[in-house]
Amino acid sequence: MSTHEPDYDHLLRTNIERVFSERDPAQRAKVIAEIYTAEPVLLEPNDIVRGRDNISQTVDKLLERFGPDFAFVPVGQANGHHGLAHLTWHAGPKNGPVVVTGADVAEIVDGRIARLWVLLDTAS
Repeated sequence: MSTHEPDYDHLLRTNIERVFSERDPAQRAKVIAEIYTAEPVLLEPNDIVRGRDNISQTVDKLLERFGPDFAFVPVGQANGHHGLAHLTWHAGPKNGPVVVTGADVAEIVDGRIARLWVLLDTAS
């Protein structure tokens, strides 16, 4: 049994900064190919998205909906063990107010994201 743990912080930060905040689809596709398994699954509160291309299209729609200055920002450091990782984040216009907060929880297989649950915090 291997005791080697992947760099959970690198994987989840890269996902937030270079996938979910990346507006160039070609750049995003390269990063998705690097950090996601061949057949990843994205689980959102209202949808299940399968496959790298569909994940990229979901990000396109999300960024288009929120406008050109919207970005996701990691909060703190990701932690994980035995193939499960967690990272909190917030999002909103760059240099503007936080619009939404949440967390990503990922199943990591062979050093790549296999499944990603996007958990949104409820408004208080």
